Amino acid sequence: MLTRITAPAKPAEVEKKWLLIDAEGLVVGRLATIIANRLRGKHKTNYTPHVDCGDNVIVINADKVRFTGNKLNDKRYYRHTGHPGGIKETSPAKVLEGRFPERVIIKAVERMVPRGPLGRQQMRNLRVFGGAEHPHAAQSPEVLDVKSMNRKNTTIAG
Repeated sequence: MLTRITAPAKPAEVEKKWLLIDAEGLVVGRLATIIANRLRGKHKTNYTPHVDCGDNVIVINADKVRFTGNKLNDKRYYRHTGHPGGIKETSPAKVLEGRFPERVIIKAVERMVPRGPLGRQQMRNLRVFGGAEHPHAAQSPEVLDVKSMNRKNTTIAG
């Protein structure tokens, strides 16, 4: 029988691919939206909001991402220690120069994925590495060329 309703995906039927994205020279916000959509599975025809139907995403060269305008120095990340008056702030420039530069991408994507158990499950499918090396060669990920998707995905300098 033909219906106008697409059948919702079941968790056992979901086919997950492995994607590799080289973040060198890419704009953080645009990259984060592409990653978030891939993690959620919104690019698939059988997308179901309550099922983890997204792909596994590997991001390399996370320390070489770019910000447009003056965001590198003017943008602020806030966190709270839990103590009175314990609000801390930092800039993307400090995070990228620091010990864990991949946190810029992880936090940007985390804020685009829904909060809750499903969002946490989808975030487990994201692996971000500061350098060009990654330990997931056995999964034979297919390369997703984000630079060629839109000219605005990369900065003029990159």
